[in-house]
Parts: sequence; C-alpha cells; structure tokens
Amino acid sequence: MSDLPDALSVLYHDDVLVAVDKPSGLLVHRSWIAREATEFALQRVRDQIGQRVYPVHRLDRPTSGILLFAKDPDTARLMTEQFAERQVLKIYHAVVRGYLTDGVLDYPLKEELDKIADKLADQNKEAQSAVTEYRCIQQIELPFTVSKKHATSRYSLMELTPKTGRKHQLRRHMSHLRHPIIGDSNHGDGRHNRFFREHFGLQRLMLAATTLAFEHPYTKKTVRIELPIPNELLKPFAE
Repeated sequence: MSDLPDALSVLYHDDVLVAVDKPSGLLVHRSWIAREATEFALQRVRDQIGQRVYPVHRLDRPTSGILLFAKDPDTARLMTEQFAERQVLKIYHAVVRGYLTDGVLDYPLKEELDKIADKLADQNKEAQSAVTEYRCIQQIELPFTVSKKHATSRYSLMELTPKTGRKHQLRRHMSHLRHPIIGDSNHGDGRHNRFFREHFGLQRLMLAATTLAFEHPYTKKTVRIELPIPNELLKPFAE
C-alpha cells in the first residue's frame, strides 16, 4: 500500500501548463534506475486533469515540491529551452548538518552517471560549471550526541538557489561544503540521517522545491509559483 497521497495538489493550471506539489518518494516518470516503482507524477497528473502532459524539468525522486508540466509538445519545447538557458528562477529549502551561513559556491561537478541508464555515455567528460547561492534561515543546537566528537548536534535550515542545473547539484554542493543535506543516503551523513529517522520520525530527504518563477511562453507575463516550507523541514526547529 502506497504512503503517497491519492491526488496531487495542483498549484497552477492554465490552458498550456500545470504545476503540482510532488511528494517525496514519487518519481516524475518511469526510470530504469527504479524498476520497482509503479506510481509516477506524470501519470498522476494526466489522470487528474484528463489529458496527456509533458515534463519540462525534473525533480529527484526523494525531493518534494513544485513540478511543472506542459500540456502539448510545443509548449514543452519552449519551457525546456527556458530551463536549459537558465532563465527560470528555482528556490529550494533544505536542512543541513552543522551551522552554515550565507554564501555562493562555484564548484564544477563531474556528471553523475548511472551504470545501467548511462552505460553508453562519455565516462571521461570534464566537470561542468555549477553555482549555488545559499542563505541561512534558522539554526538550532540540540542536546543529543550524534557524532562522538560533539556533545550536541547542530543543524541549519537553508534557502538554496541553484544558478545551474547539474544532476544532484544541491546535494553534492552541500556535501562539498561539509554540510550535507539530512536524509541524503548518497552524499550525506548516515549518523545524522539515522538520528532524524529515530528522533523525529523523518525518513525523507530534507530538500524541497519551494519557488519556481518563469516567463509564460505565450502571454510573456511572469508566473511565480510558491509553496510554504514543508512542515517536515520545520519540525526539528520547533524543538
């Protein structure tokens, strides 16, 4: 039995576009990487609005938040071009280990390749430019020993704005800063991930896409879609 909601919350809907709030754990579409998955955001949205939709960007399976679809191939092409040309504002919120302040990280990333899906890709491709702005929203120190080096544990609620769109960019950039996102099984800290599961009952990646702003492909007006920070990300700071 799935823990995912039966219906996705529609955040924006017009004649050519529809945006939904994708829950953590839901794939955008079918993938070789997760063959066991039987539910996908693309099919959910199609069934909810009664017509075919086309993804114009991606969110990782464990990331929640704003996911935009087009209703026809031409609109999908126009929106995909906006994303590719970095004309879309994307803002995320995340909980990271430790105290992190404000800054900008300009750190190129080698493309992460999947052994099966990307077996024909260039394995020696040079690292690509990757830039992330980050701003601290709130910090907390909890009276729990998670790492043997420290009697207490510190966490920061961050606002993250990627200026490029590399695969797993935010997760990898935060890890590079030694402030990994909580719940990240690939780039994170297993001890802190376990603490969040056991103490807070939080088993998800603590990363959410909370703002998406772009130029409408036909009206040319700015569309800004926003979500509040999920309660799951705020829960540790209410201690």
